[in-house]
Amino acid sequence: MSRFLGIRVEAATVRALRRGDRQAQETVYLAYADAVYSLALRMLRDRGAAEDATQDTFLDVLRAGHQLAKPESIGAWIRAAAVNQCRSRLRSPWLKQRVATSSGDVSETAPPASDEADGLGMERAVDVERALGRLPPAARMVVWLHCVEGYTHREIGNVFGRTASFSKSQLARALRILAERREAQTAGVADAASMQPVPAQVSLAGN
Repeated sequence: MSRFLGIRVEAATVRALRRGDRQAQETVYLAYADAVYSLALRMLRDRGAAEDATQDTFLDVLRAGHQLAKPESIGAWIRAAAVNQCRSRLRSPWLKQRVATSSGDVSETAPPASDEADGLGMERAVDVERALGRLPPAARMVVWLHCVEGYTHREIGNVFGRTASFSKSQLARALRILAERREAQTAGVADAASMQPVPAQVSLAGN
């Protein structure tokens, strides 16, 4: 479940944000910063890039706060700003090279398991993080937006400047990759188990 759904900010605070009130800006930042960073880290798989995306997201929010028409839509609005920042960074050759040459250790990039683990437990949450980290960037972003953030295929298509069919094809591709790797992992475990030496039977009878 998206972390954004559990965040509540008073309508009066949002109205103050629209007027450029500094206290309201700080309140909104404190309320949403962790959710924005968590989303960015899962999309970008790089702490530095996620921190930059978080900072630029809130710069966008503060600059355009007066354009927010409905106070109740602030969460979706901030999330959209974060997604756009991530999308622009995924095009960066520098980021692609940095992620490609990283160790791939989920524990070094992913935030601690939280409500997004959805009761699955730490080990399962880490498995999900590792699987997502092995997907191509576009496919990973589609999976997270559709399966966790609740975006429709049309909305995801709009994020990428494409159609709903693009989102559907990316999701199908991602699920196929995950299924193939899961099968390979299962087969590897089975092969390793079959190669274990059979313990010699010990006779307890006297000589």
